[in-house]
Formats: sequence, C-alpha cells, structure tokens
Amino acid sequence: MIKRFIRRVFGLPSEALLRMPRERHGLARGAISPAAAKVCTVLREAGFSGYVVGGAVRDLLLGIVPKDFDIATDARPEQVKPLFRRALIIGRRFRLVHVMMGPETVEVSTFRSADPDTSEKDEHGRVLRDNVFGSQDEDARRRDFTVNALYFDPATEEVVDFHGGLADLKKRVLRVIGDPETRYREDPIRMLRAVRLGAKLGLTLDAATREPIAEMAPLLDRVPPARLFDEMLKLLLSGHASACLRQLREVGLHKGVLPLLDVILEQPLGERFVTLALAQTDERVQTDRPVSPAFLFAALLWHEVVAAWKVRLARGERSTPALEAAMDMVLDVQCEKLAITRKLTATMREVWSMQPRFEGRSGQRAYRLLEAPRFRMAYDFLALRAASGEVPAELEAEIGHYRAPKHVGLGKGLEQALAELDRLPHSRVVKRSSLYKSAPAGYANQPDFINAVAQLETGISADRLLSELQAIESRHGRRRSFANAPRSLDLDLLMFGNSELKTERLTLPHPRMHERAFVLKPLLEISPEISIPGVGPAENSLKNLANQAAERID
Repeated sequence: MIKRFIRRVFGLPSEALLRMPRERHGLARGAISPAAAKVCTVLREAGFSGYVVGGAVRDLLLGIVPKDFDIATDARPEQVKPLFRRALIIGRRFRLVHVMMGPETVEVSTFRSADPDTSEKDEHGRVLRDNVFGSQDEDARRRDFTVNALYFDPATEEVVDFHGGLADLKKRVLRVIGDPETRYREDPIRMLRAVRLGAKLGLTLDAATREPIAEMAPLLDRVPPARLFDEMLKLLLSGHASACLRQLREVGLHKGVLPLLDVILEQPLGERFVTLALAQTDERVQTDRPVSPAFLFAALLWHEVVAAWKVRLARGERSTPALEAAMDMVLDVQCEKLAITRKLTATMREVWSMQPRFEGRSGQRAYRLLEAPRFRMAYDFLALRAASGEVPAELEAEIGHYRAPKHVGLGKGLEQALAELDRLPHSRVVKRSSLYKSAPAGYANQPDFINAVAQLETGISADRLLSELQAIESRHGRRRSFANAPRSLDLDLLMFGNSELKTERLTLPHPRMHERAFVLKPLLEISPEISIPGVGPAENSLKNLANQAAERID
C-alpha cells in the first residue's frame, strides 16, 4: 500500500506495466489514419518504435473521431527526418518532426525525459525549458493526465498504459499524473486544461486533481498573456464553452482568467445574454460551422462596456465619446490578463459601436448601416441582445428587413445590369451566380438564354425595388419589337426575403420561377438551402424539372 501511495504521489509507473490486447480495449489499427499507420510502420521497419499517443488514443477509446494523430518514438528527430520524403524538423523549445503525407500532417515526437533535475524552472516551480530526450516510461510520466498517457501500437494493436489511464477512462475520471500541486506549479495552464477536457469529454475531475485548483489559481498571473489567451480560446471554441465556464466558476478559476466574468454573470440580463452567446457558439462548433472569436469575446464583455458607458453618461459625457472610453477601459483591463490580438479588439469595437446606431436608424442612417463592413456580425449581435430581452424584438425584426436576402433574375445585358444593381440606393450586390445557358422559352426564333441570379441587401421596399429594376431596363433600351419578343435587357424580382405579395403590379415570389430550371439552378448555386415562400424548397422544385436543361458556362 505504501509503495502504491509513493508511486502515485511521484507519478512513477506501476510495478506491473499494463499492455492491454485488442480483445480487452476494442481498438483496431484500422481506426487510425492511413498516414499515422504508415509513419509507425516506417519507424518500426527502421528499427525504432512508433506509437499513436495522447489525445487520439483517448478519443478513439471514447468513440470520438480524433482531429489529428500524434506519434511518439524512441528515434531522434535527425533519425526520423531521412525516413520520409516530405518531413520537416520544427520547434525551438523541443524539436519535433512534421511528416506530410497527402493532405495529412503527422507530428512525430521523441520520448521526453521527466527528470525534474534536467528542467529549468522559475522561483514558483513553473517549467521554463524542458528539452531532454528520455525513455517511454519517462515520456508517459511527464504527460499531464492519465487518460493522455496511453500509447497504441498499430503493429500489435496493444494499448500501453503506465498510469491507469484505461481504468480512469472506464470510470470517466480525469486525474493528474503525479502530485497535482507540483504539476500545476510546473505548468499552471494544466488547471485550465483539466477544466476544458473534463467538460469536453464528460469526465469528472478526480478529487485530488480538483482540490488544489482554487488555491493555486493565482499562478495563472505568471503565465504569459499570449499563452493564456490561446488556452482560453481553445476552451471557448471547444464546442462545450457553456460547460467549461460553469466548471471554471465551480473550481474557482474564473477570477484568474476573465476577471470581469463573475460580474457579468451576476447581472440578470448579462447572464442570459452570455448563456445564449455560449450556446450559439457551441452549436456552431458542433455542426462544423465557422465561429468568430471576436464575436464571442464581444458578447462576454458587452455588459461591462454597457455598465462603464452608463456611468460616463450619468456624468454628462456625450454618448459616442463615452462609449469609446468605456470600450478602452474594459479592453485595457482584459488585455493585461489575456493578450487579445489587435485584430480581434478592432472587430469587437466595431460591433459594439454599431449597437447604438441600430437604435438611431431614422433617415439615411439606417441605409448607411448596410455599408458598414461589420454589419452582418453587428446585426447578429443585435439579434442576440433581442433574444436575451435587452432590446425589443421589434427592433431586431425591423433591422432584419434590411438584411433579408432579395433575389433578382438577370437575363441579357448581365454586366450592365450588375453594375446598375450595385448603384441602387441603399443597396449592394452580395452574391452573384455563374452564367447558365438554356434553350429559349416563349418565342422560338431567338438565341439561347443566358441567365444568372444576384442576391441583394437593400433597405428599400419591394415596390420601390421593382420600380428601380424597371428604370434600369428603360435606361438600357428595354423593348420588344413585337408581342412576346425578347427584351434587350431583362430583370425580374424573384424573391423579397420570405415575403408573399400579390398586387396589380407585383407578385412575390415570382409566379413562374419554380417552373424554370434556368432560374432555379443559379438561385440554388448562391443559396443552396433556399425555400420559395408558398412553394417549398427550391431544390424540390428543380427535381421536378428534369426535362429542362440549363448548362453552367462560367
């Protein structure tokens, strides 16, 4: 019992090293990527060992598809590189080899030493330099958590386990290797990583792993801000940001990472707003859609900006300078702790500064908003504020009218038409399809049709947009030489957002658009999931027109 206790405290390997066969863990070599398997094979044939290691093994055992595969070996970098046609030695603090095979890059690292006497530390125990190669058991000992110290051998399909990681995975427990206080002093970021992995993988922090975190949180003050920002970004973009931030508060880390987070979450509106922002971010990450870190940080800090802004307004300061000063104050405080890049803070400022402009949208101001580079992001931010109850939902709906996509069909004189559309008042072309050629409809004795579809953002009404399109046609000599003859320039208002309208001069959506492949194909190119109001998905309508040919020509 005493021996087991000593080994656990000092992170020493167990007396009986566990090599678990495939029959007991279920992981086959076919589960790893072909490139990772090839790298291990080449290393083994050259007389070296090659193991898939770390997060990839952990994720596979949990039924998660890994994003990448890392390899650990006893070969030195200068021995690894010549074995592969495309390989680079990288890294200053610790040299690694990147092996490129097709689209995949496999990272190969040499086993590292875990001897505390060979590493350079600061006065608080944080490791500054750790560049010594070692054995496999030393490599396992220097890893952070037991579930990350698993080695899969593709040749034998065995999992090599030095520290009980397989048992911890089975129990859904996250445990630090060795003495938690010592490991946190070596690298305080491990405390954040424990929170992130626990939330992401659904693992419970072992009591010994969790207990010292609150007391040791001040160690994060000594972590370089850039590294802290990188780790915080991983946490927020993990797809489990809501769970991560709840865990940060529970273990006592929130004040060491985002000093203003506690204050934000104590405000009723702020808590709902942040919760919605995190939930939205998690949903986008989990469905592989793009996420803007600037948007997320803007949401986390918005209510601190609002609070500081209101204080300055109460002093009699003018609104715009007061908002600018509030933004400066909040960002200065945050950037001392997190090295938020200037590119992100510039975007955050634009999003914040547009919020009061949405409320002062009379006259030409509303139309000028459309031209702002960050209009879409700022509008999404407004929608989040409306969903949290901070601003009336009617405001978001009214602004949404400007953003709702409008689609115009183009036939004849396409380049002239596009240039004119871009010059419409309070409007801009945001997308344009390729050109499509089809047999003429109606009057037969005419050239093949060449058609496209453009998507507009505009602040003018549907009726006025129709008038503007007709004016463009007139300026460019729209004419028919006889009834049903072809026009010299043809513009059709196909859809105006989700509006359905029927008047003497305008029907929306266009009454025959769902019957024309030369309209549906370019429409679906720029809006693949679009649905025609009153008809249904455009894709379904196109399936019913298999006898109509429309060929893409650019």
